[in-house]
Amino acid sequence: MNIGIIGSGNMGSGLGSLWARKGHHVIFSYSRHPEKLAELAASVPNAEAATPSEAAGRSEVILLSVRWPEVEEAIRTAGPMAGKILIDCTNPLKPDLSGLAIGHETSAAEEIARLAPGVKVVKAFNTAFAEIYHGGTRLFGSRRLSMFYCGDDETAKKTVTKLIIEIGLDPVDSGSLKSARYLEPLAMLMIQLGYGQGMGTNIGLNLIRR
Repeated sequence: MNIGIIGSGNMGSGLGSLWARKGHHVIFSYSRHPEKLAELAASVPNAEAATPSEAAGRSEVILLSVRWPEVEEAIRTAGPMAGKILIDCTNPLKPDLSGLAIGHETSAAEEIARLAPGVKVVKAFNTAFAEIYHGGTRLFGSRRLSMFYCGDDETAKKTVTKLIIEIGLDPVDSGSLKSARYLEPLAMLMIQLGYGQGMGTNIGLNLIRR
């Protein structure tokens, strides 16, 4: 599978590298530092660096992993993406991380779906810190970290489920894209725990079933 990464910072580089090592062809793009983008692509197998429009145009799945203020520009530079699966791992954080810029009646994921008509948006990977994706394992003892995801297209969600499993996470279907209104505040809670409560970023959520 070809996977385009729009936003190759901590989140995009971590997830993209994991998928590349699983045999997917990963196209990294959208970085303020082209030289670092090239270094990233050279550091893992099955990867290359390109422009956002090339990454989006040549991929079946696209990961959007930019800061909230950059979302509109990133979507614009990616060009037409109708019919493609777009995984949204963004969180609409205020610049000082004090809270969410939007919420309750909409979500970043729903706004992204509005900005990119015809795209199959799936919210995922936003409730874990980037450190989890850069670490050697996603296991916490014997437990797998739970990854909540949501979307309106069932076929797209099945594809994302496979990508979640491939990197060692436990997928949890959280319903329609509207559920992003709850997953984004959940990410805010993780930020509060990690930074506000001093727990650090090597923490994760695990849904216990019985």
